[in-house]
Amino acid sequence: MSDTTNESGADLSEMTLAELKALEKKVVKAIASYEARQKKKARDVLEAKAKEMGFSLAELAGDDAPKAKRKVRGVGVAKYRNPDDDSQTWTGMGRRPGWVIDALDAGGSLDDLAI
Repeated sequence: MSDTTNESGADLSEMTLAELKALEKKVVKAIASYEARQKKKARDVLEAKAKEMGFSLAELAGDDAPKAKRKVRGVGVAKYRNPDDDSQTWTGMGRRPGWVIDALDAGGSLDDLAI
């Protein structure tokens, strides 16, 4: 079988772009289906072994442990503005931007930059 022939013996070099793309979609779908079947088979084997030993697969995998909820923080409200560029602001949290450091080094204060 050459590089341009598929399993059924069809010559891929004779196929149109549309036919090749359709074939590609079928191959991607077939691979995903195969992987899903293999995962299910593996899960079934593992669940049977866990049950044999008196556990559930979820217990062994830690799926029954409460999941830590991550606190999502919103964007803070700007408290300081660069007097030379109104588009540059800072909330006062985290690392100081360069323009804040420069203003403080020049003898200014955060109150001078407050919005």
